[in-house]
Amino acid sequence: MIIGVVKELKEQENRVAMTPAGVDTLTACGHRVLIEKGAGLGSGFSDESYKAAGAEIINNASDVWKNSELMVKVKEPHESEYEYLRPDLVFFAYLHLAADLNLTRTIMDSGMTAIAYETVQRHDRSLPLLTPMSEVAGRMAIQEGAIYLEKTRGGKGILLEGVPGVTPASVVVVGAGTVGTGAIRRAMGLGARVTVIDINVDRLRYLEDIFLGRIETLYSNRFNLSKATKYADLVVGAVLIPGAKTPKVITEEMVKKMQPGSVIVDVAIDQGGCVETIEHPTTHADPVFVKHGVIHYAVSNIPGAVPRTSTLALTNATLPYLLEMAKKGWKQAVLDDKALAKGINIMNGKITNSAVADAHNLPYYPVEEVIKDF
Repeated sequence: MIIGVVKELKEQENRVAMTPAGVDTLTACGHRVLIEKGAGLGSGFSDESYKAAGAEIINNASDVWKNSELMVKVKEPHESEYEYLRPDLVFFAYLHLAADLNLTRTIMDSGMTAIAYETVQRHDRSLPLLTPMSEVAGRMAIQEGAIYLEKTRGGKGILLEGVPGVTPASVVVVGAGTVGTGAIRRAMGLGARVTVIDINVDRLRYLEDIFLGRIETLYSNRFNLSKATKYADLVVGAVLIPGAKTPKVITEEMVKKMQPGSVIVDVAIDQGGCVETIEHPTTHADPVFVKHGVIHYAVSNIPGAVPRTSTLALTNATLPYLLEMAKKGWKQAVLDDKALAKGINIMNGKITNSAVADAHNLPYYPVEEVIKDF
């Protein structure tokens, strides 16, 4: 199989979809890997390192797109890449289609097969390709939030961990999944007071156990959310419904009651965001805005700030699926692996993920039915 990797075009996105080690594994199995010149530089991988691993270095992205059977990226196609989408192409990346109707329709019209990392789901409901970036994003949410609590950044002037004789900051994490757990771990490591809010009491019980009762846990409802966020110094939005648009659980009224200089980091912005006062994503170049006196951080590619770590973690997760698709062909790999089948969001112009279809009020078609047409 011919596998393509191009440079990411999203603003301040320095990750790349594959490491030289990943290339080496694929080429050793007889597959061709086309790498756009300079694609890995942002993550610290030179063209020479890819070439040594067996990749073919291609001078321009256009030739990579046109000659690849399977295109592997980190993020969704940029508008300038729409012209390369075609029926015989398989696209493998983070897509977050529930939050983007225009991209959804563009992929449908192209006839391309789109497999989203974030909806590949095992029988135990785990998300193996979303997990590594969620782990990074959860930790980064605390790191970035701590920076914007500084007075020089417009914050309250609070040190997250405090000092002897001074109370540490209050951190509220909304959502107890992988992002939330990463945020809790980082915040606790810094010595902050942590409250986690979720609708899954079993998950809250688990977190209370592994963190030895040193966190406060609350069931998610309007009352508890309003009470907890009102006095929080830093709020991390970590809500996830796999594949679906995120509900706005933190309302504008709640934000209005927060103290001036408090910070909200909405990690869920990829799927539309869980904070009502955040209407659009921000970027690493311009990451925050202030509304009702509260600093809002809504960067949609947080792990892109630490591309070396993120790229290594991502390749570790995606490579087994790439090997299966390259070895068997993507259709047989999908038929053999139910987790990978759940990753297919659009095929042959039809939406095959029910959450994406529901988000846009469009028809849903089971993968098993659509794949028969190929």
